[in-house]
Amino acid sequence: MAVDALDTRILRLLIEQPRTSVREYARILSIARGTVQARIDRLERNGVITGTGPVLSPAALGHPVLAFVHLEVTQGHLDEVGEALAAVPEIVEAFSTTGGGDLLTRVVARDNGHLEDVIQQLIQLPGVVRTRTEVALRERVPHRLLPLVRSIGLATAEPSN
Repeated sequence: MAVDALDTRILRLLIEQPRTSVREYARILSIARGTVQARIDRLERNGVITGTGPVLSPAALGHPVLAFVHLEVTQGHLDEVGEALAAVPEIVEAFSTTGGGDLLTRVVARDNGHLEDVIQQLIQLPGVVRTRTEVALRERVPHRLLPLVRSIGLATAEPSN
């Protein structure tokens, strides 16, 4: 889907002012409310906007330990291991990857002992051959998309004379 300059302006507002109304976005952008709503609806339909809920902190929920666990999986078992990972609440994300492992998971835990318990649970899943764990020490760049949206907006903006 092509994202144009107006779309990126709307996306920036959604990121920078997520609790603002569509009517207020329209006022800020000096366009009709219906236009803003139609654009937001299209961005949702096309998968550009994938959610609108709150962003939660695992640390504030009592899970301050963050680790990345790489899993090596027996050939032909990737789908079933992926499904089994979905049943582990401490796994907040999982991706199929190339390179040193088959799956990369982002795991949160209450403490190092809890992390070890989660890793032991993963090792026992049918199809998991080996794991490798890296514990995050400090977040250096938080999850963000605003810089990307800004750069897309600059690339799609019409040249000014």
